[in-house]
Amino acid sequence: MHLAGKLYSLEPNAVPRVETRYRRIVTPIPVPESLPILRTLLDCEPVSMQGQPPVVWDRAEGFQVFDRWGNVWLDWSSGVLVTNAGHGRREIRDAIAAQAQHGLLHSYCFANEPRARLVRRLSDLANAAIHRIAGHGDPAHTGTAYKVFLLTTGAETTENAIKLARTYGRKVGGPRKIGLVSFERAFHGRTLGAQQIGGIPALKDWIGNLDPDFHQVPFPDGFRTTDVSFDLFLRTLERKGVGPERIAGVITETYQGGGADFAPPDYMQALAAWCRRHDILLILDEVQAAFGRTGTFWGFEHYGVAPDLICCGKGITSSLPLGCVIGRDDVMSLYGPGEMTSTHSGNPVCCAAALASLDLIEREALVENARRVGELLHVELGRLKARFPRHIGAVHGKGLVAGVLLVKPGTKDPDGDLAFEVVRRSVEKGLLFFSPVGFGGATVKVSPPLCITAEAVREGAAVLGEAMAEAVDSKE
Repeated sequence: MHLAGKLYSLEPNAVPRVETRYRRIVTPIPVPESLPILRTLLDCEPVSMQGQPPVVWDRAEGFQVFDRWGNVWLDWSSGVLVTNAGHGRREIRDAIAAQAQHGLLHSYCFANEPRARLVRRLSDLANAAIHRIAGHGDPAHTGTAYKVFLLTTGAETTENAIKLARTYGRKVGGPRKIGLVSFERAFHGRTLGAQQIGGIPALKDWIGNLDPDFHQVPFPDGFRTTDVSFDLFLRTLERKGVGPERIAGVITETYQGGGADFAPPDYMQALAAWCRRHDILLILDEVQAAFGRTGTFWGFEHYGVAPDLICCGKGITSSLPLGCVIGRDDVMSLYGPGEMTSTHSGNPVCCAAALASLDLIEREALVENARRVGELLHVELGRLKARFPRHIGAVHGKGLVAGVLLVKPGTKDPDGDLAFEVVRRSVEKGLLFFSPVGFGGATVKVSPPLCITAEAVREGAAVLGEAMAEAVDSKE
């Protein structure tokens, strides 16, 4: 996900008072008393850590964020799609505290019980989904055991997937089968390999010597790439002179984070069949999509395909840093004892948080809530698009994730300035977003915690409409 890279003013702006069930704004924004904190961060951190709305979080509960000075925001960010079960859930806090009080905070790769419980839980969840898909038309991997490698961040998981794919490719096809195919406008993290398989050229300028065996093809989002046929994938590789005998893996975000863009199911099914035919690993980056976000537990369930490797992060704990790669046993076991490890793999405190979050998602039926309330969200955003047809090019997404793609009137050109202004005004009204993302920094990303209510969605949509109207008027 590519952030817009603009800075918000630290000059306090007097704004109208807001007081509703879900929002309260009683000070200028930013809060004058918060400026020492904001300026300390500006002084002591690199400027790359700046760029979010100037809100100093003090605590967060459910789908609301609180500062220290009496302001409350209805949160449509989930802290960048992390707090799937909700912010600050007591059950997760209690699990973290209990594990910390128990006395085990770290064990490297030595065994610990929370790690064992979590990998069993994730393996069972992945295997169940794969077998359901296998029973509904995609026969891939029926009976295959899926194993779990715990890591820390989403970028770490995509790096590991690259490593496994290339190792597998060399094993089944010889030393030349090391190519990775990914998609234009994709984002897979900020580390070296993750940036190279990403599809945003500006993020690769620092690398200099790009790997010639990483290839990008158009992503069939239906808006910026109108040809959504799988034939475009094949033609692009043919034009690049890359045959399947040179390809070890194809990686794509289940939905592209920058715009909440999904590929057509028939495209993904054709891709999965092509990968199976040529012994190429299909890797789905579920860092943003898993754990109920899209209205199914795994995002790939919308496609009815069985990935070989699944990359997860963000919403896995609804709190602490944790990621994982889940994949076919024969792929995950390519490396021997001690050859594929991570210092903080399966940290017991993070595992306790993940188990508690998964319990909440299941017990409170948050996947179903994401589907049901998500339908309402997309209706409301569709009405917003109809209200501003010249400025909203498209609304993409499923469940409780959406991208509102803002454009310059009468074109498909991204309007990052308008998106920035919409987010700024929304925050001043008590509706919290992270900064615009995606192509041209022009997507307002909607991603509330999965415990949000229909009433709160309606209120948020009304606020977004107010902010949109004011931002459009200010430009015209």
